Amino acid sequence: MKSKTLNFLLIIFSLIGYLEWSGNQYIFLFEAEIEIFSKLFTSPISVLHPFIILPIISQFLLLFTLFQKKPSKKLTYISIFGLGILFVFMLFIGIISLNYKIALSTIPFILVSLVTMLHHRKFNE
Repeated sequence: MKSKTLNFLLIIFSLIGYLEWSGNQYIFLFEAEIEIFSKLFTSPISVLHPFIILPIISQFLLLFTLFQKKPSKKLTYISIFGLGILFVFMLFIGIISLNYKIALSTIPFILVSLVTMLHHRKFNE
């Protein structure tokens, strides 16, 4: 697979993460990001949290690599790390709370991240 395709898949799979909490409340990450961007202009202080800022910056870095002639391996690794923190944390929460929906929503991103890292190591781009 090409690096750009893998980076595109990382972006897509980073948007389908699923969160659920008490009172039958749930949200997908793409919905949460829409809310974050709407609050960014009305109440910017409310969106300043590492679990909000780091993944969004990581997604923008991945998006940036899609416009590069040859996607930067360094930016891809930084993005995987930034998003990976959130997704590994979500996987952990899904496992300890026995919520299979949360745990399963992280698997596509984690698998594509591993494939991407193996791709970069194998082809040494």
